Amino acid sequence: MISVVGHTAIDNIFTLPHLPKRHNSVFVLDHKIYFGGGAANIATGIAILGGESTLISAVGKDFAGSPYEKWLDEIGVNRRLFISEDKNTPTCYLFNDTQGDQTTVFEWGASELFTSEDAPELEFVHMATAEPEFNVKVAEKAEFSSFDPGQDLIKYTKEQLLSIIENIDILFANHHEIKGMSEKTGLSKEALLKEIPVSVITMSGEGSELHLKGDTKKIPAIKVRLADPTGAGDAYRAGFLTAYQKGYSEETCCKIGTTAASFVVEKTGCQTNLCDWERMKSRYHENFGDLQI
Repeated sequence: MISVVGHTAIDNIFTLPHLPKRHNSVFVLDHKIYFGGGAANIATGIAILGGESTLISAVGKDFAGSPYEKWLDEIGVNRRLFISEDKNTPTCYLFNDTQGDQTTVFEWGASELFTSEDAPELEFVHMATAEPEFNVKVAEKAEFSSFDPGQDLIKYTKEQLLSIIENIDILFANHHEIKGMSEKTGLSKEALLKEIPVSVITMSGEGSELHLKGDTKKIPAIKVRLADPTGAGDAYRAGFLTAYQKGYSEETCCKIGTTAASFVVEKTGCQTNLCDWERMKSRYHENFGDLQI
């Protein structure tokens, strides 16, 4: 069982000709609504890959009986939900331009419940974007944990980040987030990565880096037709964690994560084109050879 802590959200994804500059506006090329939220994306990705996941999240009273709830039931995601009586289910507004750049605006809504609920004791947990102090407590109690700061990095204090770093086993971050973590903690990138047993840094189309026991290995991205980059990082984490629990090496887990992410970017929406294990395995073979423990 892999528990995933963090946001469940409704994604409003906009396509723009370009991201507007300050005091400027821009017209919308496309706008669609999808299931999202970093934790829910990862828990869903794990379930579709054949793993067992539990989503620990917060939603509004509008969630019960919704299409999103029915979708999670259909694919078998277990849930431990905090339900708000007066806040909306979190909503994410993602603005993608035609050059591949992105800006995100996030309405926390029901996720404010993380500030008042007790953190559970978990055996294997991934902490996605969520309330910082809740994640700090989850990391302190967990037997094994991984962490992904995501867009909520701006909410963390230096002390909270240092506590997380001290207690986690795996860090997932993109190159922008690593820079932000370094600035907040006062640690250089090298010093930061030295504190964590396994770190995975994703770099969009340039692939990812695995930092393990002082060594760095580069994992190439799989070249596919890009429709929407949203959710690629979450699919990567789902693939990595599912493979890690199966006993694959960290390098192979990165390749499986990269393969899982390659499916998601081919269609718009974080959960629209998630792959099962057989689809992943076939594309893995095409790009990395035989999949072996």
